[in-house]
Amino acid sequence: MDYTSLGRTGLSVSRLCLGTMNFGPHTEETPAHAIMDAALDRGVNFFDTANVYGWGENKGRTEEIVGSWFAQGGGRRERTVLATKLYGDMPVPGAPAGWPNAGKLSALNIRRACDASLKRLGTDHIDLYQMHHVDRATPWDEIWQATEVLVQQGKVLYVGSSNFAGWHIATAQGAAARRNNVGLVAEQSLYNLMARTVELEVLPAAQHHGLGVIPWSPLQGGLLGGALRKAANEGGVRGAERLKNLDQARLAQLQEWEDLCDKLGAEPGTVALAWLLHQPAVTAPIIGPRTAEQLDTALAALDLELTPETLTELDRIFPGHKAAPEDYAW
Repeated sequence: MDYTSLGRTGLSVSRLCLGTMNFGPHTEETPAHAIMDAALDRGVNFFDTANVYGWGENKGRTEEIVGSWFAQGGGRRERTVLATKLYGDMPVPGAPAGWPNAGKLSALNIRRACDASLKRLGTDHIDLYQMHHVDRATPWDEIWQATEVLVQQGKVLYVGSSNFAGWHIATAQGAAARRNNVGLVAEQSLYNLMARTVELEVLPAAQHHGLGVIPWSPLQGGLLGGALRKAANEGGVRGAERLKNLDQARLAQLQEWEDLCDKLGAEPGTVALAWLLHQPAVTAPIIGPRTAEQLDTALAALDLELTPETLTELDRIFPGHKAAPEDYAW
């Protein structure tokens, strides 16, 4: 396993991040524990979750599964860089659904959400506490004051963002600098061969301000995982369902993609992750295996070296963006 620094910090994380969103809704506790054990044994030390994972009436269930895994001991917590997120509404004890201050980034919710996550996770601190979305209604001074308290209490070590625009990152870092605060150290964004909009401004902003980039949905919901082949041979897979919403141009694009992967002799999901690992701004793509086999496919990306010719061909199939403003101006 290769490791790299998370942004400008001294924290070393694996080049792949284990996403846990499937734990609970799609993967039960016992096989989820087995996947986490396998990932840790293979050197993956970076795990990502969120307080809302589990979804619906089961919000928080994913954190509980991670917490029960930590409770088995054996250095599981000590060897793991733990990232979780807050923003979405969570149940407020004794209050009906829709109760005020149940989500977002007020000082009240930051404190309450952190304590609740710590309880579900069965740990005394969160290594990377991420804002799942920008809160347009809460001043940055309030957000930073609340997270500073958590850092001072030892409940949080680093703060990150997710789904931020480039100007959100710049604004957050400016406000943090005025407080002599470290500010954001990582940004978690949608980024893959089919979704490259972040190359315009988010990636340049992250690199300029020293944030590590953690791409989510590296396989675009399964479309880059060999969806055409699976639809033809297996049927009923999640990625294949999404094919119904694609136009002919996108389908042709995916066919070229899968043909190229066949020539490389590698699984499409492995190639998609390897491409992200070749991008200089990327720290660690988030993999979300539901089975041990999917974990093996993802880990194979660490050993797949893409030639300059292959990278050029991928840019031809899936055109990217130059950093702003060159992409839309001189």
